[in-house]
Amino acid sequence: MDEPLCYRGRTISDEDVASIRQIIASNPGASRRMLSRLVCQAWEWRQANGAWRDMVCRGLMLALHRAGHIALPPRKCSPPNPLAQRTRPTYEPLAEKPPLEAPLAALMPLCIHQVRRTDREGLFNGLLDQHHYLGYVQPVGEHLKYLVCAGDRPVACLAWSSAPWHMGPRDRFIGWTPAVRRRNLHLLAYNTRFLILPWVRVPHLASHILGHMARCLSADWEALYGHPLYYLETFVDRERFAGTCYRAANWRCLGQTTGRGIKDKAHKVTLSIKDVLGYPLRRDFRRRLGAVPADSREVSA
Repeated sequence: MDEPLCYRGRTISDEDVASIRQIIASNPGASRRMLSRLVCQAWEWRQANGAWRDMVCRGLMLALHRAGHIALPPRKCSPPNPLAQRTRPTYEPLAEKPPLEAPLAALMPLCIHQVRRTDREGLFNGLLDQHHYLGYVQPVGEHLKYLVCAGDRPVACLAWSSAPWHMGPRDRFIGWTPAVRRRNLHLLAYNTRFLILPWVRVPHLASHILGHMARCLSADWEALYGHPLYYLETFVDRERFAGTCYRAANWRCLGQTTGRGIKDKAHKVTLSIKDVLGYPLRRDFRRRLGAVPADSREVSA
């Protein structure tokens, strides 16, 4: 290769490419799936939770194949893509009437359930699809889903996923260099959806839920993915919302998006401008994220 390839945080050298070629040559009857597993084992390439980075390795090998650096064997089969053929979430109206209007204390204690890979995940997906203005989109990568209930009645849904690759206001706030960001981005989580169900009118409920999330999310993430979280972030569409609940929960507005999107090539604003909000989970978040330490007094505990 003319220059090293950086793929999903790993720099791929000529020696790495030669290693893949050797594995392919030594296993002439192996499928692409088996070859990617063999490469992971040879490189000890694992996720933070100890699982092989099999899908990432397969994507890398396909990219190298298409660029002419290696020659993969023909596909043996083309299994259906469950994401491409995913059916729309079903929605079951649950206790929408009468409206739930009460002080926050009357709902306590709230039950906050992590529902990914449980029998309640379908309910979560359906509520977002029916009632969130962005609908439901299946997350890719690391993610968790939370259903908040007062007794047995749903009142809110929150979805968290891997953080966006590059975000200027956030990266400047943390003090990241591009190399450090590539290495430690997995230690952030992005609040992709936050829905208070439309029949729920409870003052201070949203900020209360965000406060609870800040206390429990890192442990839940580590239990599934093998690593903690040190920072949370989200976007707030300024044309629709003020972001009051985030600010009440001590999230900090760091700036705005450019409105150009990640695929912009014409340098033109085509999307709505969004506020970039962040919430450090530790006072020493910069040190833990590998950035230059800063005065911890500038963020809340």
